[in-house]
Amino acid sequence: MAAGISYSHKDGLSTITIDDGKVNVMTTNLLDELCCSIAQAREDKAMILLRSGREKVFSAGFDVKPLASRDAEASRALLQAGVDAILALLEHPYPVIGLCSGHAYPMGAFLLLAADVRIGVAGDYQVGMNEVAIGIAVPDFALELAGYRLAPTWFHRAVALGQMLDPQEAVEAGFLDLLVALEQAEAAAGQVSKQLARLDMAAHASTKQRMRAGVVEAIRKAARERLLPTG
Repeated sequence: MAAGISYSHKDGLSTITIDDGKVNVMTTNLLDELCCSIAQAREDKAMILLRSGREKVFSAGFDVKPLASRDAEASRALLQAGVDAILALLEHPYPVIGLCSGHAYPMGAFLLLAADVRIGVAGDYQVGMNEVAIGIAVPDFALELAGYRLAPTWFHRAVALGQMLDPQEAVEAGFLDLLVALEQAEAAAGQVSKQLARLDMAAHASTKQRMRAGVVEAIRKAARERLLPTG
């Protein structure tokens, strides 16, 4: 795969690795390639392990240049690519595991919110949605996703105040599900994937599809009606 995305498949698990050689900035091209990898996992009838190839960063988030410059056409293309990636993960009929070992800014935080199980590595990094701190209004589709997955007691702080969270706070807020030591990360991902492999996948897919129908439609509607944020 191009644009900093690599894909491998073995024994029912597809590993998608984000690695642009720097800080995994989510450009339109990278997000398009991510969607292609998710589609390949669907074709392979496989669970997904989504991870970073960088040691200290999951993703630095969206490429803010088109958003900050108010380039409407480029901004729309970027945000639509982000929506497409979120929906591809939310609607993937097999379990999705996110493994986060470093900073996760939007759009990286959104990918974690769209995964089924999120494993965090204990460390000195931040996870969250800091758009308002850098002069960008949070898009409606991101509000829908965050409202669906974040704990109500953290929603306002994480979204309206742009508070970035340390790994333990990220678990409390709902960006992550559990924390493990760095040296245990690979084993933890393997253990979780083995546990999930025991699920009846047809039952999992049906349940997840019905459970997420509301937020999926809300994200699609937000993207159709007001993809670009105001403010």
